[in-house]
Amino acid sequence: MVEPARLPEHAPAAAPDRVPGHPPEDAAAAAPVPVPGHPVEHAAAAAPVPVPGRPPDEPAFALLIDGTAVRIRQIGPGDLAAVRDLHRGMSPDNLYLRFFGLSPRLADETSERLCRAPGPDHAVLGAWLGEDLIGVANYEPAGVPGAAEIALAVADAMHHRGVGTLLLEHLVSLARARGVREFRADTLLQNAVMLRVFASAGLTVERGVAGGVVDVRMPLTLDGRYLDAVAERERSADVASLRHLLCPASIAVVGAGPAGGAILRTLVSGRFPGAVSVVDPRAGTRLAGVPCAPSVAALPEAPELAVLAVPPESLAEVAEECGRRGVRALVVITPGGDGPALLATCRRYGMRLVGPGSHGVANSAVRLDATFAALPVRPGAAGIVAQSGGVGIALRDHLSRLDVGVSSFASVGDKYDVSSNDLLLWWEADPATRLGVLHVESYGNPRKFARTARRVGRRVPLLTVVAGRSAAGRRAATSHAAGPTSAVTQEALFRQAGITATHGLGELLDTAALLAHQPVPAGDRVAIVANAGGAGVLAADACADVGLTTAALSEETVRRLTRLLPRGAACAGPVDTTAAIDPERFTRCLDLVAADDGVDAVLALVVPTALSDLTAAVAAGGAAKPFTAVVLGQPESVRVRYGPGGRRVPSYAFPEDAARALGHARSHGRWLERPAGSEPVLPDVREDTVTRIIRRFLDESPEGGPLPPADVPELLAAYGLPPAGPGPEPSAGARRTATGEVELRCGIVQEPVFGPLVVFGLGGAATEVLGDRAARLTPLTDVDAAELIRSVRGAPLLFGHHGAPVVDTAAVEDVLLRLSRLADDHPDIAEVDLDPVIARPAGVVVAGARVRVVPARHWDPHLRRLR
Repeated sequence: MVEPARLPEHAPAAAPDRVPGHPPEDAAAAAPVPVPGHPVEHAAAAAPVPVPGRPPDEPAFALLIDGTAVRIRQIGPGDLAAVRDLHRGMSPDNLYLRFFGLSPRLADETSERLCRAPGPDHAVLGAWLGEDLIGVANYEPAGVPGAAEIALAVADAMHHRGVGTLLLEHLVSLARARGVREFRADTLLQNAVMLRVFASAGLTVERGVAGGVVDVRMPLTLDGRYLDAVAERERSADVASLRHLLCPASIAVVGAGPAGGAILRTLVSGRFPGAVSVVDPRAGTRLAGVPCAPSVAALPEAPELAVLAVPPESLAEVAEECGRRGVRALVVITPGGDGPALLATCRRYGMRLVGPGSHGVANSAVRLDATFAALPVRPGAAGIVAQSGGVGIALRDHLSRLDVGVSSFASVGDKYDVSSNDLLLWWEADPATRLGVLHVESYGNPRKFARTARRVGRRVPLLTVVAGRSAAGRRAATSHAAGPTSAVTQEALFRQAGITATHGLGELLDTAALLAHQPVPAGDRVAIVANAGGAGVLAADACADVGLTTAALSEETVRRLTRLLPRGAACAGPVDTTAAIDPERFTRCLDLVAADDGVDAVLALVVPTALSDLTAAVAAGGAAKPFTAVVLGQPESVRVRYGPGGRRVPSYAFPEDAARALGHARSHGRWLERPAGSEPVLPDVREDTVTRIIRRFLDESPEGGPLPPADVPELLAAYGLPPAGPGPEPSAGARRTATGEVELRCGIVQEPVFGPLVVFGLGGAATEVLGDRAARLTPLTDVDAAELIRSVRGAPLLFGHHGAPVVDTAAVEDVLLRLSRLADDHPDIAEVDLDPVIARPAGVVVAGARVRVVPARHWDPHLRRLR
């Protein structure tokens, strides 16, 4: 038995509410979907591939609450001296709380036990800051199946920095992967700090008190409460670490060649308020008015941020020198080089890394512009993260032109470290960011990305471009990204996460201009006002194409318009004011239309003529509702027009562009209105049964393959899936028409970049030919499952099409939710194909099933760790 968890006093400090330095303020339906057992164009999506990640017992780097990076790894016999020194360095108070006494002998005996050889029934994790061991956490058998006793110890100097909480999270992840389902610990009643640590971890805590000792029991259920608590700690720590990158007090540009020289000139011309220096042995003592040194070591003070623009062969040496000098963050402009080695250096010295192949970073709140963009950044509302530096700078320039401006910018290049996940967390904490723009081609941790985006998108609308939609585009993405990802998978991720996915940069900018300058429409009804009837018809068609409707104006509004507008005007909608309208009456017309209760948004369309130029009037009226304009003939595809009181109205060259932007804005509004949903609690799931089946099979077939048919029913039954049975009789087609049975196909596919997908579609040859299937990323919420079955074109067949009985859609949703849980719990399951699934008016039956198992790297996608 482990010694009672006499835990040291430590607790996380309060998480910062905002970014330091900032003022407080508040699938495309026709796209091919990977189907179990059926190849698609993106072959990798159908192939059983291990999920990316790390085994839970591999070393990992993670951030403390102040942004300091520490290394977490398992403790072994070679660590005895370090563990003994940790315990011997504890204060008497700390020792008493840890061991319920002050015995040095007990501390030494505990150190020896912790450092024994690893085994399957126990584990010890250590947190290392540089070469120093600063904390340990361990579990031992508790004498009850599935339960383990835990203990923690943290060095006195590291209290209140979240070391113990971070170790506890990693111990939870490791223990769960090994089948532990409950932690137990004893702590003194007077150790209120430690009890608060347990309570704030996010796990359910059951407590009993006897003789001044608190018996703590914590079921290891990773529900929403726990994941939210972990996510909040991650946000605080991540933002703290990014301060060195985006709010540095000092910067050194290393390498004064073309790229480095351009960045230096941008920093100086932008009047960055901190200290700026240059490192280049050829540049003398001053360059561009700032001090110059021959090496990083020769700088009088360590810069907080270093921008490296040196030859690839020099990167490793320069990065090492930066680490030794005390630099806290690197932006590597140089493309290529040994990325893994560069990352290892950054991890060793606790530096955050952007790049290699970055075009730089910017933060307008502190007048930081460490890029080589041709135009200066305009302060504003948009945060930008781009994998392609060229695309990122183009977006930056256009958003500046559209008076949206930029709050922060990061060209992440090869993104060995800082990625879109980090920038999402920064935007969430940054009151200046009111719009997020992402251009990324791969995702290192898509489930964490989706969970983070769902939360951030409630405050900051998020926009992206779906890259690699064609075969050629995917090949190009492979050349400079971690791997291509099918468009349908990307769109599934974005749709679930509430990210507005566009199909081009122009469409993204059109939408950004609207979301930045106008409120989100509350409904689908768009009032169209045009001075040319034909143009109004085109606008109505364009709105219909994106799911919007032309508003039917009230009788009172029509009467007022009839009195206001010239003879021959059409007043019911679309409103045709005729070309004879003057600017004043056109403005009054827009105000009347916008005041109608049956209108959710206004689209004003004008054709400048010799009779009257209405281009100024399109921004003067209709302020009561979300508003957009079209000026046929304007040279820019989108621009901003200004009205009274500084009002900003996006103006488009064509009605199709305006309608698409309105459609995206309305989709974002619908997502905001959508219930968040929840992951169901499935108490009847027997996870251990499936683990046993998989392990037995992989012991016999190490390379994996189809699971023996005899094992499939037991595996499905362990997750509450309706038992497999024989296929339907040949005459079942006519019988189903009469009884309301519908043949479905449900499954799981492991996608190589994003992880597991749940796939759904109607069965039968016709739907297979039409590709009528849809997919969602795990984990599914109840809302996701309901939307999934309604997203295929054949969905009406489930809901009483042509008078047929309605099938039990709740039972179908339950199957999908259980498949999602199965995929998340067991990454070795590469493929599940339930075909056919017979949905009936009462219940669902699986009439055929196949399972493929492939050994995969097990990982916890929600664990706090740096990539």
